[in-house]
Amino acid sequence: QVELLYPRPGWVELDPEVLWNQFVDVIKEAVQAAGLHMRQIAGIGISTQRATFITWHKYTGKPFHNFISWQDLRSTELVNSWNKSLLLKVIHVIFTVLHFLTGNDRYLAPSFLTFSTHQTSMKLSWVFKNIHEAEEAAKKNNCCFGTIDTWLLYRLTKGSVYATDYSNASATGVFEPFTKCWNPTLCNLLSIPMSIYPPVKDTSFNFGSSDSEIFGVPIPIMAVVADQQSAMFGECCFHPGDVKLTMGTGGFWNVNTGRHLFASQRGLYPLIGWKIGEEVVYLTEGCMSDIGTAIKWAQDINLFTNVDETAKMAQSIVDSQGVCFVPDFQVSVHDPYLCASFMGLKPSTTRSHLVRAILESVAFRNKQLYDIIVKKVRIPLQTIRADGGVSNNSFVMQMTSDLINKEIEKPANADMSSLGAAFLAGLASGFWTDKEQLKKLRRVEAVFEPQKDSEEYKPAMDTWLQAMKRSLHC
Repeated sequence: QVELLYPRPGWVELDPEVLWNQFVDVIKEAVQAAGLHMRQIAGIGISTQRATFITWHKYTGKPFHNFISWQDLRSTELVNSWNKSLLLKVIHVIFTVLHFLTGNDRYLAPSFLTFSTHQTSMKLSWVFKNIHEAEEAAKKNNCCFGTIDTWLLYRLTKGSVYATDYSNASATGVFEPFTKCWNPTLCNLLSIPMSIYPPVKDTSFNFGSSDSEIFGVPIPIMAVVADQQSAMFGECCFHPGDVKLTMGTGGFWNVNTGRHLFASQRGLYPLIGWKIGEEVVYLTEGCMSDIGTAIKWAQDINLFTNVDETAKMAQSIVDSQGVCFVPDFQVSVHDPYLCASFMGLKPSTTRSHLVRAILESVAFRNKQLYDIIVKKVRIPLQTIRADGGVSNNSFVMQMTSDLINKEIEKPANADMSSLGAAFLAGLASGFWTDKEQLKKLRRVEAVFEPQKDSEEYKPAMDTWLQAMKRSLHC
């Protein structure tokens, strides 16, 4: 876990050297812990956080700035300016008409395009407006852009490999999933030079080998994949309608939509899941912030001492006694005054009520996203598989199962991102020959089945929804 840096209010960064050194150390420690030698490693699979990026000089390799995190808010003014602009309104009208005339979903997403601070595009535009060295290098075609995976590839190969994969590229918001190309129209709008982008390769692919000085021997790099898509692959959600629910720092619902790319609807985003040879698998994603963040905060202020206690604390009381937790530790672009809060506090409120309110908010938001997916995604949903640290919380899992009235599988290993990267690397290196072999390796620890009618939760969820609405007007 690389420590985040906060150089100014709203800025969130990572030191590229610290990230690189920790990456190398983790690989060495993992190999040693397994009782292996580096020369026994058939290949490396790299799974990384999405949308966090850096730019650097093509020939010297020197970064122009620290990694700018997906959580960073430095582009807030730029985002607000664009979202209020006449040009964006004109774009909406043009693409609405094109979608009406053609019926082509490719024109649907731009018809209600809005920018947000989470998108790489706006922060990248900020870089070229504010960092002179990056702007000058780009003019001479000497500027490289990369998400974390691209930077690690570049460093592992000492500059000989400059690339990303389709899963990471599609998560930047600068890559057009319909055409599978970096989006020239968007880049022209935002004055981002097209020369900065890396080539995009298959997810399961021989990217080359690490320089022998790093690990003592060259090791093939056989897969590069974004974390949520990697978790999807690790859960063996290979078929259209398979659903993966990750509950970690944030929450992510991903639906396998097969060969069909569903245009972005409000609250849902189209992504490339992975590309292996001729096979391209698309996903639709809904996400929510501040799940693990809220639970860690509660631990930091001593609402409990161990995360394992939280489910028992929540189950020890009948309800939250009307206490609601409004989750929003991220400053909102639309409402900078919105922040996380408790509502409904009383003299009788205990730590257990506060903890239950936090956990209930996770389940309620799961229900909200699930309902959007059912309404918008035109594919029958099949299996639902959960992962991430919060999936270990039996209270959240059971309440979510009750609310959506579906079974939810929890794997024995909650860290699916690393497993997915290993699966993809193993396929590329020939360690496994097909995905059927991978399915046999799945280990399910528990299956949560609905035990209560979702209507029983309606009063509590209605109260929570009212609290959410009131928080918007504080």
